[in-house]
Amino acid sequence: MADDLKRSERTVAPEVQQDRPLARVQAVPWLIVIVLLAAIAWLGWRAFFYQEEGDPVGSAMLAFEKQNSLTVFSSRFEVVAESVDRRGVLNIDLLESRQAAIIPATVEYRLDLSSMDRDRFAWDAGSETLSVVLPALRISRPNLDEAAQTTFTEGTYVTRDASTDLARNNSQQAERKAAVFAKNPEVLALARQAAKDAVRQNLAIPLQIAGYGDVTVAVRFDGEATPGN
Repeated sequence: MADDLKRSERTVAPEVQQDRPLARVQAVPWLIVIVLLAAIAWLGWRAFFYQEEGDPVGSAMLAFEKQNSLTVFSSRFEVVAESVDRRGVLNIDLLESRQAAIIPATVEYRLDLSSMDRDRFAWDAGSETLSVVLPALRISRPNLDEAAQTTFTEGTYVTRDASTDLARNNSQQAERKAAVFAKNPEVLALARQAAKDAVRQNLAIPLQIAGYGDVTVAVRFDGEATPGN
């Protein structure tokens, strides 16, 4: 009877569980952080520093980006001023004094680069020429070097008040004359040429470094005819 009975055998296999390495589990969050940081860095570079290849205008604007004003020319010259002072009693001039002064003055010519937008640049790929249109030069207020002035005074008796008035009048007169001289066409032409040379130098070198080769930078001011026309 026992032989007829079939013994049911069941084989129980142990459950195999594969453990994931602890180092790999811990590395996953760091990989996510690194990827996010890389994405943020790329987006920032793309937004603020990236320039399209073949865009010399963008490279030129980048060269001016950190400069709001560029001093391109400085003129130092001397102006002569002369004043007369009369003082008296009951409208009768009893004392008359005269003073002449030779005062050194300095005037600076600046370019306002904050207004240099893309409309002021043009690129001609055929001739490899970058055209730049500059705004009018800004002329600074004359700086009088009164410590280095030479004065000549005439008068039998020059009071302290008279001397003060003569000096003040000469300074005001010298500043007006210096401002007029600064707008002299010959001096202004020198300042304009200096500005063009400075802009060419400031743009040609960065463009070469950016890989555009030996390009031509044609510079003119508002109102001037295009070179070659």
